[in-house]
Amino acid sequence: MYNIICVTNRRLCEDFPSQLRKIAEAKPKAVILREKDITPQEYRTLAESAMQICAEHGVPCVLHSFTDVAAELGAEAIHLPLHILAELTAEEKAFFRIIGASCHSVADALKAQELGAAYITAGHVFATDCKRGLPPRGLDFLREVCSAVSIPVYAIGGISAENYGSVLAAGAAGACVMSGLMICPEPSGYLREFAD
Repeated sequence: MYNIICVTNRRLCEDFPSQLRKIAEAKPKAVILREKDITPQEYRTLAESAMQICAEHGVPCVLHSFTDVAAELGAEAIHLPLHILAELTAEEKAFFRIIGASCHSVADALKAQELGAAYITAGHVFATDCKRGLPPRGLDFLREVCSAVSIPVYAIGGISAENYGSVLAAGAAGACVMSGLMICPEPSGYLREFAD
């Protein structure tokens, strides 16, 4: 089990279910099913499949954004943009054992912690195609966020085996990886590079 969270983007894969199965077999810390460009019904169908694949390999499947779908499916964990987390009632939060939040500043991180997030993602730390044209926030930003909160912080944005050590040195509990895991032919070998 690695401290690397896979964040999905099915559009990067030729065969998403097959890639997800290989990723789950490689045992990342969790898989965040981040597919925000589809309808709730489409997300539900995708989530049912993803949850089953992850469960078969003992890897937590964290649903993303679609709180109603996640509650209907009995998902234990959900990851939310901060503005959605801020809108949830106590009753809605109670559906989930674990809630994560995406943060882009120290203020965001403190707010997420106050709202009950069990962990946060902070970024983007390094340059990444996902945020093309936007300057990365860098390691100083990550260090400030990690120092400001008492919950685990996972760095996101341009994370590779080469820069992973610097992310941990800045205080992060681990990191999130999207494109690297979505496109690599052998996720198990890819993840092993983070452990060396």
